[in-house]
Parts: sequence; structure tokens; C-alpha cells
Amino acid sequence: MKTILVPTDFSETAMNAAAYALPLAKQLGMDRIVLYNAYQAPVSVDPMVPTVQLLDMDLMKKSSEEGLADFKAKLQQKPDGDFPIDTFSEYNVLTGGINDLSKAVQAGLIVMGITGGGAVTETLIGSNAVSVSLHSQIPVVIVPPDASFKKINKVLLACDFKQVLATTPIQPLKALLDSSLAKLHVLHVNTPNEKAIDLSFENMVLDGLLKTYQPEYHFVNNDSFTDGINHFADNNQIDLIITMPKKHGFFESLFKKSHTKKLAFHSHLPLMVMHE
Repeated sequence: MKTILVPTDFSETAMNAAAYALPLAKQLGMDRIVLYNAYQAPVSVDPMVPTVQLLDMDLMKKSSEEGLADFKAKLQQKPDGDFPIDTFSEYNVLTGGINDLSKAVQAGLIVMGITGGGAVTETLIGSNAVSVSLHSQIPVVIVPPDASFKKINKVLLACDFKQVLATTPIQPLKALLDSSLAKLHVLHVNTPNEKAIDLSFENMVLDGLLKTYQPEYHFVNNDSFTDGINHFADNNQIDLIITMPKKHGFFESLFKKSHTKKLAFHSHLPLMVMHE
């Protein structure tokens, strides 16, 4: 975990996420931040016009590079702006190029704002940040639009305690805890329609994996999984929430419109997405 990759479309949302990434990089002992802009040719919706407008590729590349240079200059005026910052632009789809670039720059973390430009809507699924987090091979931090950095002293792992051994991303979780020195809290939210699981056994398995970090375990009842997380985080001074998306709807349920208003649009807490 040496580099933080920060995709940008030059929006205020992207600048806020990049500003968050600066002190985060210092706390985690990173070496540098790489600002990344993936640009594409605009697609015409006029049936009388070719699907992809023929544009000067050199001009598009120049525009991207100039945008990155300006974005970097503004970012360097922020607190901790003296941190090493590199830039990279390419003609690509954001979700298509980010995994290859992550490997090339040895990124250990991606930091993004909650939307990909324009006004924040109340639909998170389909936004660039979520799309990247679902496809990324490394952890992604989604930064709420009004979030400002606060040293990570407490992290909250939202855990459904289902097949813990097979679904918990232990190595990236340990890397985060080792570099941040944060206290780990593990929360299970029991909702009314949840299927019965062997909590004691799965808890024992997870504790065996994380025993060195002496996590604190918490179990709450709430009609809403997301509300349960929010309430606990607010009442326990949590600085970062960690989710582990499952392949069969767990992540989608977390980001349903009815469950995300406080977490995604009205919470100051960043969300880290880790994959098994």
C-alpha cells in the first residue's frame, strides 16, 4: 500500500475527495497520490450524426492533461498539499482502466467522491464511485460530498457474519489497521427478516482471524441495516465505515435509495469498500 489513486473529472466532488486523500495518505504512510483522468469522446444522440463524433485525439489529450495540471495546482494549495502528487490521463472508460493503472502505479487504495460530476442525486447505484468500487481489485474509499478529513482512530466493520472465513478480506483489513493504528469495532445489525445464522460460531471464526487487533463486537437490532450502522457510528465517534460487498445483493441492499439518504448524502463518514 504505497500509492493512493484518485480519479478525477475536475468537479468539486472530486476536489473534495482529493483533499481528503492528502492527510489520509500521510496517516497511512503512503508515498504519493496519483490523480487520474480517463477521458472519452462524447457520444451523439442524434440519429443523423455518427455515433461517436470524430474529434482531435491530440486535443482531447491536451485538454485532459491541462485539466490535471490545474487540478493538481489547486490541490497543492490545500492543507497537506506538499505531499507528492503525480498525474496520469488516458483515453479510456474509468472502470475499464482503473484496475490496470492500479497495478501499474502499485496503488493500495482508491479514493473517490460520491458522484462523477454534476449535482448529487439520491441514487448511488450507477454512480462512478460505486461502479469503481464494485469492479476494483483494491479497497475504495467513497467520500461524502461535504466530508472533511478526521484522523482515523476508530473504524467500524459492518459484518453480516455469513461465511466469515470465505468472505472477509482479511489482508486489506489488516493492512488498514496496521497503517492507521485505529481501533476496530465490528457491528452486526439484526433485522426482522434476517435468516437465522450461527452467530457464535462465525464470531469465533472472525475473532480468530483478527485476535491480534482485539476488536470490540457489537450486536444491535434495527428495522434497517443502514440505519443501524448510522446510529452506531454517530454514537461511537466512528471515523470510517468498512463494508464487504457480497455477490448476491448485500451491497445493493446497502445502497437502496430508502437506506442511503443518511449514510451517503447526509453523513460525514467516508465508506471503505473491501472485497473478499
